[in-house]
Amino acid sequence: MGRLGIALLAALMSSLPCWLGAPCPPVPTSSNITQFVCTSPSLSSFPTGFPEETLMISVEFTNLSSIGPDALQKLPNLRELHLSKNQLRSLPGSLFRDLPALRVLDLTNNLLEGLPPEIVDSHSPLQHLVLNGNRLGALEPAWFQTLRELEWLDVSNNRLQALPPNCFQNLSSLKSLDLSHNHLGRLAPELLAGLPSLERLNLEGNQLHSIVEHTFDLVPHLRYLFLQHNNLSSLPAQLFGKLGQLALLDLSNNTLTSLAPCFSEQNLTLELDLSRNPWACDCTMLAFMRWVAGRSVGLYTLQHTLCGTPENLKGRTVAAAAKDALVASCSAAPTERPSPCSLPRGHASPAERGWPRWQHPAPSGQPAS
Repeated sequence: MGRLGIALLAALMSSLPCWLGAPCPPVPTSSNITQFVCTSPSLSSFPTGFPEETLMISVEFTNLSSIGPDALQKLPNLRELHLSKNQLRSLPGSLFRDLPALRVLDLTNNLLEGLPPEIVDSHSPLQHLVLNGNRLGALEPAWFQTLRELEWLDVSNNRLQALPPNCFQNLSSLKSLDLSHNHLGRLAPELLAGLPSLERLNLEGNQLHSIVEHTFDLVPHLRYLFLQHNNLSSLPAQLFGKLGQLALLDLSNNTLTSLAPCFSEQNLTLELDLSRNPWACDCTMLAFMRWVAGRSVGLYTLQHTLCGTPENLKGRTVAAAAKDALVASCSAAPTERPSPCSLPRGHASPAERGWPRWQHPAPSGQPAS
């Protein structure tokens, strides 16, 4: 390689930590450069000197452990701030309060154990707040009091063991709430109060052992509910009764043996994942499967939806058992009951609809088989 080639390669390598925008720390550039990206592992102090026209700052994958209270002053147009994968342990109380245009704040994968009260000012237009992968042991309602325009809140992969009632009561615009992979053992009945716009709730990978019956009545527009990988052994009959727009419910990888919930008659289409639970294949399960068929509900990973009991059906798929042995064993059983909720008018009977549709694989980004 000639000298010219070596010089070009050295110049390219020196630019790798800072890419996609203007160099970071900022240097004098033309006025149309409004995005700054820095991913230098050696960076230990927050850059300064951003022009007022700056729209986006990304300081990620660095050794940044602290940030001064005046680091983001005089940035009236800043819309996105990405500070993920650093070593931040705390944040100054006034850091984000003078950012009238901030829409996105990403603090993923830091070492934060808390946040300053009311982290933004009272007129914040913040829409996306990502706190995934920190060390938060509790959430404070004060953090969210001024975030009325927030649409996306991610506090997954933290150390949350309990959440205060009405924690999110001012988040009237929130559409997605991710609480997955924490240590939650229960949900306060009022936890979802004040979330009329919520469409997606992720509670995967916690330690939930029960859910109070009317918990989800407060979020009638919920469409996607993820409860997989918990310790749920039973569910109240009316738990999902008010969710008229529910499209996907994942209950896989729990300890459920039976299921007899009432779903809203507005649920014309519904997808369920019931796999990897120790189902009791008895007459109650037969009634539920017939109800599922009558509603034309789709079941994901049906090959992993297996009987745990009785012994003669253990290991068989629930669908197969329902088609032969389970039907035969329940055909004359006086204990068989009708489906938990009567079928809506106009829906075909189980005999006309056949057995549940086999959905495989699950949609991208949803529970896998």
